[in-house]
Amino acid sequence: MMATQKTILRYPSLSVASAFDKEQALIRRIEQGELNEALLLWQPDAQTLVLPAGQKWPQTPELRSALSALGWQIQSRRTGGAPVPQLPGVINVSYLTVWPNNTPYHIQTAYQYFCTILQSFFQQLGIATTVGDTPGSYCDGDYNLNIDGKKVVGTAQRILRLSAGAGMGADDAKQTVMLAQACLLIDADCQHIVAPVSLCNQLCGHADRIEAEVHTPLAAHLDELPATEQLFQLLTQAFMARPPLVVGKV
Repeated sequence: MMATQKTILRYPSLSVASAFDKEQALIRRIEQGELNEALLLWQPDAQTLVLPAGQKWPQTPELRSALSALGWQIQSRRTGGAPVPQLPGVINVSYLTVWPNNTPYHIQTAYQYFCTILQSFFQQLGIATTVGDTPGSYCDGDYNLNIDGKKVVGTAQRILRLSAGAGMGADDAKQTVMLAQACLLIDADCQHIVAPVSLCNQLCGHADRIEAEVHTPLAAHLDELPATEQLFQLLTQAFMARPPLVVGKV
């Protein structure tokens, strides 16, 4: 039998390393059959540049020293992509859900489903967003959320093929789990957050130009920014009210 339990974890101040550990713990709980859905919301407690795994972004002593001089720590993540700045004033979302049995995973459907949920969060605040790339932004992708053409949310996604939990039948030996992640700019200075990314690009030999002006924080579009716990609650409501996942090409 598949687990039906769901969990929501919310951390208004958490180190990046601890957040990654908690994400891995949720993955293990799904693999063990304790959960089939989880939502992790967290805000970093310190300025940290998250670098992807692999040799493209080597953590050289020169890079560490240069980032430290700017007041930034470094943290690695297991997946690829590009450097992402994390600091207070950014909210992160990790959403894990078991993909429907015997249904092929379709990345466009999965991304659009995730973005629809995130857009409903902004709709609760009276803000319209569009989905698409944002040239000049850090860690750019086809499924950013933009306000008036400026990036406010970056998304990422990967699929996990996990062993089924205890009590599963032979036909359920593996289950597909979607891990969708989002990084929301809430109240961050865009010039400040792109500085470590630009420095990292320079020292790692990448020519990508990162432009602060193509980013925008949520606070710039509200007369009064809700407290972090209120934003967590609105995000939680958006996920609780999400539409059913309809799988298939779109």
